[in-house]
Amino acid sequence: MKWVLITACIAALAAFLGQRFLRLREMSLASRGLTVKRLPNCHILENIECGAEDFTILRDGLAIMSTGLKYPGLPFCDEPGKIYTLDLLDPRLSPMELTIKGDLDKDSFNPHGVSVYIDQNDNTIHLFVVNHPQPHTSQVEIFQFNEDDNTIVHQKTIKHDLLHSVNDIVAVGGESFFATNDHSYPGEILHSLTVFLGLPWARLVYYSPEEVKEVGDGLISGNGINISPDKRYLYVSAIMDHEIAVFEIKKFQELVYVKSIHVGSLCDNIEVDHVTGDIWLGCHPNGAKIVANDPKNPGGSEVLRIQNVHSENPVVTQVYADDGSVLIGSSVAAPYEGKLLIGTVYQKALVCDLK
Repeated sequence: MKWVLITACIAALAAFLGQRFLRLREMSLASRGLTVKRLPNCHILENIECGAEDFTILRDGLAIMSTGLKYPGLPFCDEPGKIYTLDLLDPRLSPMELTIKGDLDKDSFNPHGVSVYIDQNDNTIHLFVVNHPQPHTSQVEIFQFNEDDNTIVHQKTIKHDLLHSVNDIVAVGGESFFATNDHSYPGEILHSLTVFLGLPWARLVYYSPEEVKEVGDGLISGNGINISPDKRYLYVSAIMDHEIAVFEIKKFQELVYVKSIHVGSLCDNIEVDHVTGDIWLGCHPNGAKIVANDPKNPGGSEVLRIQNVHSENPVVTQVYADDGSVLIGSSVAAPYEGKLLIGTVYQKALVCDLK
């Protein structure tokens, strides 16, 4: 009887593990193929050899890009991270490195998600950058961006236990922001276990000098985050569920879940068109290929656009798709004046004409 019970337990465990491995393959879209869909007049940006994991575009067409991310399990450049600007209205399309001033350890600078907040009183541009100075650590750096002399001046470093594995942020004040944690817990072991089990334990966090709190959950892994032009809604990439979650921002920065929009890809950072309200996404069409990093079978890139976001029937359109022969691991994309800027986690950045 004892051996029958042991055999049954082993069989049940094997079945459970097999089911979870199949589910992981589904979540990573390991079997997904991709049909190439290119755009005209594409231009690889000079000087961007270590990725442009995230960027934000100011209303005058100036993009601010984070480069050189060192993320566990993915390739990276063995040099400090940098911040670049790119004037999308300049036909030369030449990125320019920003000089970092102030009290910041530049040698350990490892920038990830970025966001800006513009003070309406004096038009001061506050640049928020997620920084991982050591493996499995997170903090947020706040800079003042001075376009006249092409510098960012370090103002403040923010650390908190709830900001343990920050992926992306969206600034909502001079020192306040919403953030996503891409890990349920600090460190890899517990996080890997929660992902393997499919537990939706990743949290959104609201930070201000007066208050820090968890404000949203239900995610296996939080990734990109952004806000609607009217500041009423928050958009979050539930990357492992292949969805964009929509939350309404209520009093005291509380979030109420509204809906999720299925996108069918592993979408990374989120950009929002400030005129139309459309959502633009840099996505990984096959996550298993990105992690495997096989030069003979590279991970591709995909850019999606969501229109009519708050209607009953949002429209998801594939704008760009590449099999990895041009661009690997697209993580962010946004349009400006007929051009589309696409960044990647660790490879290149691309500008194409939309028409």
